[in-house]
Amino acid sequence: MAPTGRTVALAALAAATAVVWPVALAAALLAAVLVAFVVDATRVASPPEVEVRWPAELVRGVPAAFEVDVVARPGTSVRTRQPQTAELRVEPTEAAGSLAGTVVALTRGTHHPGGPVTRSTGPLGLAAWVHRHPDPPPTTAHTDLPGGRRIALAVRAGTFRDPGMRRGPLGLGTDFESIREYTPDDDIRRVNWLAGERTGHPMVNTYREDTERDLWCLVDAGRLLASPVGDRTRLDVALDALTAVAAVAEVAGDRIGSVVFDDRVRRVVRPRKADAAALCRSLDDVVPAIVDSDYDAAFQQVATAKRALVMVFTDVLDGAAATPLLAALPVLVRRHVVAVAGIVDPDLVAAATNVPRNADDLLRAGVAGDLLDERADVVRRLRAAGAVVVDQSAERLPGACVATYLRLKATARL
Repeated sequence: MAPTGRTVALAALAAATAVVWPVALAAALLAAVLVAFVVDATRVASPPEVEVRWPAELVRGVPAAFEVDVVARPGTSVRTRQPQTAELRVEPTEAAGSLAGTVVALTRGTHHPGGPVTRSTGPLGLAAWVHRHPDPPPTTAHTDLPGGRRIALAVRAGTFRDPGMRRGPLGLGTDFESIREYTPDDDIRRVNWLAGERTGHPMVNTYREDTERDLWCLVDAGRLLASPVGDRTRLDVALDALTAVAAVAEVAGDRIGSVVFDDRVRRVVRPRKADAAALCRSLDDVVPAIVDSDYDAAFQQVATAKRALVMVFTDVLDGAAATPLLAALPVLVRRHVVAVAGIVDPDLVAAATNVPRNADDLLRAGVAGDLLDERADVVRRLRAAGAVVVDQSAERLPGACVATYLRLKATARL
């Protein structure tokens, strides 16, 4: 309970009347203000009715709606505030009466949002009472599974475009199966013009899906993926890309497994028919550690497995950081098709390409250019060692990884 500014002003005015009026009158006025304050305070002593509608699940970085419905007592006014946490950001944080807005999870995992806070003001505007309400249930933030599902649907419909190929793969497989009549959802590339000319109706080729391939996703959770890219870490970017690959593998009928490692192997999931949602949930608690990663230990987990596509999610900042990766790579390329996925640093690209405005910008551009040249040299060495390199910006990495997977699958590299 607290007095409002109106209470303070009236009390000061009542006290000031003692200068010109009798002290007894001034005391009576001050007592009247205090009585009115107490009466007003009793009207707002009980908390208002509050109902919180909070999402049980979130996608990291994607806004979701929340609502705090408040039913104020007659004659009173309420202002509602929803506290933020280090992992959850809400917008707006405060409103008169009920509050509706969006919440964004900055990190993956289970988060505990704080309960709303209401400030009720009495009918006379003299007293205010702050009430803290119970916390809503915990919410879980996942990797970008909806984004992966959208890519998978585009692959299924034949509308996914692979920027690395002039025409792109015809979907999930290229083994011819039959010819049927054209429907509006069919990919125009599948039209069989000769069959259509013979029958007088548009006809399309159908293809049998090439399934039962194995994929291993090796996730580097060491220091290289701890650095931020925009509002997320490189590990978050890598896990979003992995989720997209898992979603496409799910509709393709392939098996997918994962290995999470830093200075030792943290988690191993053997290949199984893809369940992208389950894989997404199993990776929500993975956080980067500021340690050097042990590629040898991680690669040994899959070195003797049956031939598969091994997609390594890591980073290639410079030659020194990439030396352990290059040294361990032969263990994999002898048996498997290996793809190394890395994230292009937008700050380095901007520093190297923006027009310098002063001497500091010029020095910064020189350093950034040297780092990008060294990164390009590492990419060349990885390709020379037999790996396919996916080196893209954070926004393009999921689609690029899916395109690489489909391209290798379509060309029977797996």
